[in-house]
Amino acid sequence: MGSEAMPTLRIRFPGRRYHATPWGHHVNEGLIEWPPSPWRLLRALLATGYAKCHWPSDGPPEMARSLIEKLASVVPIYRLPEAVGTHSRHYMPLARFKNGQEETTLVFDTWAQVDSGEFLVRWDVEINHQERAELARLADGLSYLGRSESWTEAALVDDDRSGDDAYPCGARDLPRPGWEQVALLAPLPAPEYASWRDSSLAQARNESGIDLAKNKHTAGERKKLDGIDSSFPSDLLAALQVDTVWLHQLGWSQPPGSRKLLYWRRSDSLESAAPRPSRAVAYAEPVECMLLAIATQSGNLHALPRIERALPQSELLHRSLIANASRAGGHSIALSGCDNDGKPLRLSHQHAHLIHLDLDADGHLDHVLIWAPMGLDAQAQSAVRATRKTYTKGGTGPLRLALAGAGSLAGLSGLPNEFGATLARLLGSPTGGLRWRSVTPFVPPRHLKKIGRHSLVGQVTAELTARGLPEPLQVRVLDPRDDEAARRARHFQRSRSRGAPPPQDCGFVLEIKFATQVQGPIAIGYGCHLGMGLFADLEHE
Repeated sequence: MGSEAMPTLRIRFPGRRYHATPWGHHVNEGLIEWPPSPWRLLRALLATGYAKCHWPSDGPPEMARSLIEKLASVVPIYRLPEAVGTHSRHYMPLARFKNGQEETTLVFDTWAQVDSGEFLVRWDVEINHQERAELARLADGLSYLGRSESWTEAALVDDDRSGDDAYPCGARDLPRPGWEQVALLAPLPAPEYASWRDSSLAQARNESGIDLAKNKHTAGERKKLDGIDSSFPSDLLAALQVDTVWLHQLGWSQPPGSRKLLYWRRSDSLESAAPRPSRAVAYAEPVECMLLAIATQSGNLHALPRIERALPQSELLHRSLIANASRAGGHSIALSGCDNDGKPLRLSHQHAHLIHLDLDADGHLDHVLIWAPMGLDAQAQSAVRATRKTYTKGGTGPLRLALAGAGSLAGLSGLPNEFGATLARLLGSPTGGLRWRSVTPFVPPRHLKKIGRHSLVGQVTAELTARGLPEPLQVRVLDPRDDEAARRARHFQRSRSRGAPPPQDCGFVLEIKFATQVQGPIAIGYGCHLGMGLFADLEHE
């Protein structure tokens, strides 16, 4: 059977963060496992197989088993992007009081800030066509590496032997100055693991104090021997799948079947200096949207602004973005909606929408989607990345912002857990949606009249037409007396603090039905660029 080129994975971090602590260290030590260890990479591929490829619970299929054993038989080589080691500090409550005050403990959250680029990991081993196809499928399903917020985009690519930034010690001559050693956890090759297991198991059974030559053992002796046998995973694949609780219960200080390897890594692979000031880049590929995560300084989710404050929060953030765009060297058309002479763009509603979202459905705003149909250019991207904080009325301090992702709307809807599910509802199903319902109230942009183009239906139709969407088949107003969402909508702030107020300060929760399927996002009416008049696909639940 023919062989393929050496397998190489390309991994990107759309959230610009990689969270992982080296084995044997506590998170509060502030250490970062960079590059990701061979042990971590193989465990991530196995987890992806069970979660995305529907492997049976009793173990990987034979082709996948062969692939993992081949990858474990060699130590990989890496090419690394620029990264900066950084951290945040949180005082976490301990749910107990002392001297009338709630006790807290200081927790460090450390990560590698990977602003751009990608890292490549190459295994110098031959795999066949079927194994290569299996690895490509696993790479396509790999959604995070390390902690779950370390989102990834991975792909199997042609091997590239240029510019290795991390490789095993002893594989080459000692490097020149500017390199350092780091210890990474790697698996034993499968035959070596089998040999080690046999000898270790025999030694443990001999040291048990039980006469192994007896023909029959008591129930207590059999239980003790069975416990010894189960403390050594049956093969390398089983060893790669043990969890931390199991290790702690049996007293393992390091996973069975693993070894510490020293790697040479470029000394500047993980900078520890303060973040460099953000500057506008000369050119960057436009992106359709960027997603920001919001957090309080204390990490208390319930101290985040309520969803009813989506409009004022977007106003505050918009002012910060415009200011940072000016500091970075100029005027951002995509963020301001005006040309370089300050005149509004002819193509309406193509510039940025700042949509505050409650992705975990707890009633508090936790993310901001910055979406521009015209695309966010280098100037806008630089301003978004430079905006590290925003404020809220009545808050005890600024809210912290972190870039969680950038790219296409379809790409963000593929994020894990409820985050991706909520974003997918704003986009609609892959083929589009027929029925859409208000997420935030629709505020009429003109004075309401009973009939004609200034009626509620007329204004909704005009707003949809201005965005190139078809006329609605039906527009239904939900009654606050019968609908909980409509009752809550009365508490939304609907008027801007700066800028013209709405002609009529009233908001409606609507259901819109189309004759043909429509793709989102749909944001219409007064304040639509600041989060009002947002709709979600009812059929994408």
